[in-house]
Amino acid sequence: MTRALVLYAHPCADSYAAALRDAVTETLAARGWSVDLCDLYAEGFDPVMGEGERRGYHDTATNTAPVQAHVDRLRAAQALVFVHPVWNFGFPAILKGYTDRVFLPGITFRLEDGHVRPAMTHIRRLAAVTTYGASRMRAVLAGDPPRRVMGRAFRHACRPDRYRYLALYDMNRADDPRRAGFIAHVQRQMERF
Repeated sequence: MTRALVLYAHPCADSYAAALRDAVTETLAARGWSVDLCDLYAEGFDPVMGEGERRGYHDTATNTAPVQAHVDRLRAAQALVFVHPVWNFGFPAILKGYTDRVFLPGITFRLEDGHVRPAMTHIRRLAAVTTYGASRMRAVLAGDPPRRVMGRAFRHACRPDRYRYLALYDMNRADDPRRAGFIAHVQRQMERF
């Protein structure tokens, strides 16, 4: 049985992001997967890295202690799915804080002679399901940081067999049929993921 960790970041229970979260988790569960939903807001995740954590960041013997439960959940997964909006061309702060505090040396990457090497290779499937208020063109002109971080940094840390970046751009003008169509697209992709 494949175990998926779904990292969800949105503060509103009735958001479109919540509908996307449900589409992801329900589709994967229907496939017989074990789904661990990590709702960062509901769980009260603290995204702030303190001084002690930063000073001990490269000490792989102790750097996981402040976030051990999250590290354990990440280590138990074979698939990792991010579900979040893009705000100001970036991840929501709580999700960025999660990656800062949990994607640690020795957990998601190794430093060898100044080079970053993958350490999250147990993750065989990686996906992001997201929305942008901006159009695709505006996101491209801004460099589309979330797509680049996901496709370059996180993908490099995993080296997954399957990778998906599913984005609904121009959410500010998306009507009901377009939003429903994107949910259906996400469900189809998760069925083949």
